[in-house]
Order: sequence, then structure tokens, then C-alpha cells
Amino acid sequence: MITADKREYYQALIDKNTEYEGVFYVGVKTTGVFCRPTCPARKPKFENCEFFENAQQALLASYRPCKRCRPLSHPNQVSELVQKLVEAVEDNPEKRWKDKDFRELSVDASTARRQFKKRFGMTFVEYARARRMGLAMKQIREGEAVIDAQLSTGYESSSGFRDAFSRIMGAAPTMLGYNNILKAAWLDTKLGPMIAIADEESLYLLEFVDRRGLEREVERLRQKTKSAIIPGQTEPIQSIKSELDQYFDGKLTEFKTPLFFLGSPFQRGVWEQLRKIPYGQTISYSGLAAAVGKPSAFRAAANANGANQLAIIIPCHRVINTNGELGGYAGGLTRKKWLINHEAKAIIEHNSAE
Repeated sequence: MITADKREYYQALIDKNTEYEGVFYVGVKTTGVFCRPTCPARKPKFENCEFFENAQQALLASYRPCKRCRPLSHPNQVSELVQKLVEAVEDNPEKRWKDKDFRELSVDASTARRQFKKRFGMTFVEYARARRMGLAMKQIREGEAVIDAQLSTGYESSSGFRDAFSRIMGAAPTMLGYNNILKAAWLDTKLGPMIAIADEESLYLLEFVDRRGLEREVERLRQKTKSAIIPGQTEPIQSIKSELDQYFDGKLTEFKTPLFFLGSPFQRGVWEQLRKIPYGQTISYSGLAAAVGKPSAFRAAANANGANQLAIIIPCHRVINTNGELGGYAGGLTRKKWLINHEAKAIIEHNSAE
């Protein structure tokens, strides 16, 4: 979402503008809840807001529904059954729902499915899974080990946790009616798990699993490519896995895996320029803007840098502030510093060996 949209939505939030009902939801970083635009609660600062196109995105980003504005309820109110199930999930968000759980609440599972699907565009089980997985992602972002997040959200095996994470990215293509299929795989790396998404020819996305907003990135990718995204392997995924292993061992300086860029012409120009930054070297944001022929557009260049969906391969970690400070990095500044030092060390070791 571009900054202009965020500012527009924030003003709508301040004004409690009813015209924006259903257009966006806002997640409040300081409280961990997400709200509708007309929420009567005290308004957060702009920098503490995250904006989402739908409730599922907010859930997957680990936010819980606000109890004041009830963002999962339509302004015309929802049925008592839906309210009961939403409250049941909030009482135990890590619960994995089974048929007996519906019976204990005197709720028909098929009715719950239909009512949730009609109201929110997702079934109750999808809602509960999104809420549970959102909590797991929050734990990972806060520094907990993947195994801890996995166990605390009810997954006894790592494969089960990975499969559940994969399932949030799309149903089977036969159910969605899509002709295009992208496959997603979990890659374990020295700096933590990453997710790779590719078709049979090119890599579309490579991100650290704990990157905030990853779920929305995946959703945008799915929408732009009109594809189903399912767990699996392709040649580009196998290629990048091998290349990442070599990169982290200090034995690879240039990636050869074929890439597919999704972005504006300006963004693609910035990404191509990033790939030209020599291994082990850095450039400033203003220097990056000048390199793409837009010396005054360093903020736009920085935004394009941040929109990069191919971490490490398109080396946005090599862009720093003019004063030598690290600047920003979606994967976290600790990783950025590690990557810069890793490449510098590899060059020193290579030169000393000659």
C-alpha cells in the first residue's frame, strides 16, 4: 500500500468516516487489535497503524479483533452463531477445531461454514487457522524459535506446521479454478527460515518467514498473477536452495536462478540496479537514485528498495544511509548487518587465499 493511501485511510479513521466501512481495516501495533474505520476507541498515532484490505490479512498479521467495534461483525450485525464462534476462538485462539468442538457448542459445523463464508469470504475453519497461524508468526517475529511457535500453536511435527503455513497461501487449484499454479517451499537457512515461491521457470518471491506483512505479500502475488499457490517444488526453488547454501558458505557471489519481477517500471529499474551492486560493496540510497537516473527521487528509490520481494538475490541489504548507518531492512537490521559483514569477510578470505 502506498503512503498516500495510508494517509487517506488514517484520515478516514480519525474522522470515523462511514464511507470507508469495508474498504480497509486498521491494525494497532501498540494494542495488537484490529478495527473498522469507525471504531469509537481512542485513535492511535499514524506510525502505530497498519492497514489491511480485509480481515483475514489482519488476522494473519497476528492482530485480534477489537471488542469495541467488532470488525468481524457487519454494521448490520451478524448472527448469534457467528458471534459465539468468534468469541470461542478468542477464548482459546490456539485451539484446533474438530467436529466434537462444534457439538459441544450445539453448533452445526456446515451451518458455521456457510455463515462465515457468506459474511467474511472465508470459512470458520479458515478463520480459526488464520488466527492460530497469525499468533505463531507473531511469536517468530518476537524472537521465539520456530519449534516453540510450532508447539505452542498445536503442531506436533515441523512438517505439520510448515504444511499449515503453506495452506494459508491458497487452496488446491481445482477448487480455485485458476490456470496458473505457483508452488511454495520452506527453506531453512543460516539466518532463519525463508519461503520461496516459483513456477516451473522462474522464482517470484524469496522472503524470511518472519517478515512483517509477508502474508499480504503472498496474497498480492496471488492476485497479480491470478494463480493458485500450493506447497511443492520446482526447478527454480531447488536451484535457489542450492545457491543459498553456497552463498551462506561464502562460496557464491552471484545468483543464477531465473527471476520474475512484479513491479512498476521504476521499481524494476531499481531492482536491476541493485543487482549491479558488486558483492561485498554498499551504496547509499541517494547513490541508488542517481544510478537509475533519478537523483532527486531517493525516497522513491528507497521505497522501491523496500518493495523488493526477492531478499538476498536482489541485494537491497547493500543499500545504506549516506552517513554510513544501516538504514532499514524488511528482514531486520541484525540480518542486514550480518549479510554485509558476511560478504566483506568472504572477499577478504578469498583475496588472502590468492
